[in-house]
Amino acid sequence: MDWRPDKKAKKAIYKQIAEYIENGIADGTFPPDKFLPSERQLAKELNLNRSTVVSAYDELESNGLIQRNRGSGTTISKDIWGITKKRIPSWNRYIEAGSFLPNLPVLQRIRKESIDHEVVNLASGELSEDLFPTNFFREITSSRSFIGSLGYGHPQGNTILRDTLAKHVKEYRGIETDSSSILITSGAQQALHLTVQCLLKPGDAIAIEDPSYAYNLPIFESAGLKVYYLPVNQDGINPEDLLLLYKKHRIRMIFLNPTYQNPTGSLMSEKKRKAILKLSSENGIPVVEDDPYSLTSFTGEKIPTLKSMDVHGNVLYISSLSKIAASGLRIGWIIGPKSVIERLADAKQQIDFGHSSFTQWIANDFIESEKFHSHIENLVKELVKRRNQIVTSLNFYLKDQVEFLVPQGGIHIWVKIKKDYNEMKLLEESIQRGIIYVPGSTMGSKKGYVRFTFAKEDEKSIDEGIKRFAEALQLF
Repeated sequence: MDWRPDKKAKKAIYKQIAEYIENGIADGTFPPDKFLPSERQLAKELNLNRSTVVSAYDELESNGLIQRNRGSGTTISKDIWGITKKRIPSWNRYIEAGSFLPNLPVLQRIRKESIDHEVVNLASGELSEDLFPTNFFREITSSRSFIGSLGYGHPQGNTILRDTLAKHVKEYRGIETDSSSILITSGAQQALHLTVQCLLKPGDAIAIEDPSYAYNLPIFESAGLKVYYLPVNQDGINPEDLLLLYKKHRIRMIFLNPTYQNPTGSLMSEKKRKAILKLSSENGIPVVEDDPYSLTSFTGEKIPTLKSMDVHGNVLYISSLSKIAASGLRIGWIIGPKSVIERLADAKQQIDFGHSSFTQWIANDFIESEKFHSHIENLVKELVKRRNQIVTSLNFYLKDQVEFLVPQGGIHIWVKIKKDYNEMKLLEESIQRGIIYVPGSTMGSKKGYVRFTFAKEDEKSIDEGIKRFAEALQLF
């Protein structure tokens, strides 16, 4: 076969193969009385992964052009014009046509590796099992009677839990609110999705941090938003950068993670927080504050949230129990003006008819218990040990090859690699050695960074993971 797909073309390679065979059927290159090349044979001839050829044949089969005969080979359909043949949908076309975009392939790969293989996981942004308050949850479920309805509850979430959260955020985060201004969500992620879907429209301009967790979230592109970036320094973004972006692009909303930011671990200064709130109030720009980590201060310092400093109601505050208790509970919340909360609650009800009453009961008992405070103290103590271990391991195995800010809270460390390397090849070499992490390009525009997360593994595994990473880096 002389034909070869164009790997530089925008069109997917499997589609190029399908079109080539379809044209070949039409012009007689592939006669109806002979077998088409097998998937394995064609993949070898074109020097491609077999899965690419399989996708091409799936496409041809769904269009009724070919017939796969198990054990004997693939032939051109005898009923090519579709007179009697039953046809199946072209699922690949449907998948590509959907408006809700998938995660980046590299992130899908990392997730798959973490599930399918035994690896040192310095990629996952969650706590390890031994940091969950499992015993207390068992106590709640085994020794306390469930109080509440198993039917659909209040659109904003269980009233008792929202009252408890109002007390919690006042005590721990300095936020004055009441239950009518709180919506219970399926983690912070759903709160973010509801905000984007309900309060913004295609073409709106938003500002996010660079680097940030939100940097490559497909939700923004799926919603048709124009995304502009604010560089993050050791003490957060520069408010003047925000003002320039607003004047140039009429920014409609700002998304910030000001406390122990993901991935840099940076802590926005109080001066900058005040400046951002001033800009927000002067120009009427809503601020979405994502706050997963403020209770994990390693110094014991109580950090004022943006929402606690907000006197005009410009801040939508998002948080959850995922990073401080248990990600599997799927308990998050958003605090904002009542009209906004009611709008988001209406949308949430359309999606899932409200949150699980059972997990809300567990979350309520946990948050209002005296054991909550002791759990946070123990969690911080353990995170400090793991933070110290990863800093020690980076300095020992990588020495002057890396630079990083030592985080004073949170669960991430943002590491600059000071030598030239191929980002994807380094990731593959690391995976081969049994270590996964998040490449910097998925979180920011600057090259030469990686994010390690130290909450998922114990100190021994963290040390082994950095050792394996250093071995992979030596190849460059």
